[in-house]
Amino acid sequence: MAIYGLDQVASKGAQTTSTATKDIMGKDDFLRLLVAQLQSQDPMNPMESTDFTAQLAQFSSLEQLQNINTSLGTIGTSQSVLTNSQAVGFIGKTITAIGDTIDVTDGQSQDLQFTLDGDAAGSYLRIYDHQGNFMRQIETGALASGQNSVAWDGVDYLGGQAPDGTYSFEVEAIDELGNSVSATQYMTGTVTGVHFQNGVAYLQCGNREIAMGNVVNVLTTEEGQ
Repeated sequence: MAIYGLDQVASKGAQTTSTATKDIMGKDDFLRLLVAQLQSQDPMNPMESTDFTAQLAQFSSLEQLQNINTSLGTIGTSQSVLTNSQAVGFIGKTITAIGDTIDVTDGQSQDLQFTLDGDAAGSYLRIYDHQGNFMRQIETGALASGQNSVAWDGVDYLGGQAPDGTYSFEVEAIDELGNSVSATQYMTGTVTGVHFQNGVAYLQCGNREIAMGNVVNVLTTEEGQ
């Protein structure tokens, strides 16, 4: 039987019950060890009462750590169920989330939405297809800090119509001194489904998948139109 110090027992308290049963000394093992120690002590030099009290305190601490671990596991399960139910509630709603993709449908493109951390003297928006091929660059004039939206007519740099699909975009903005201005891109879409992977809920918007934690705004279908 492997025996661990209490500092190792505490550090392993967050592991699952099955793993803890294999690798961490339980309270029954601790009690048997304590009894064996009492039986094996030197009669001419018995254990000091303070040492005995300290070991009893350690035994009590071990039991409390195991109870806390069990409680945390229950809380984690409840939180996962709550998150899953909240994710399903997004279906049919229009969301805005942190992301750099737009959809082109029937030749019509979504607007390119982003926020700027400061005023920009100009900006360059570059659009790419799903394979990363350059499609179009849009130059703008001065833009104020905060939320901005730029339209794309769905035409590529050769003047041809971009096929329907999902595209990505990037924003490069500079101030009057030529310094870079930080930008954050956003994506919008109507949630058509939800799936879960490794404990994370992903919202499906057409061909796009959005982690629920990236959502910043939610509208009903009527509000999103």
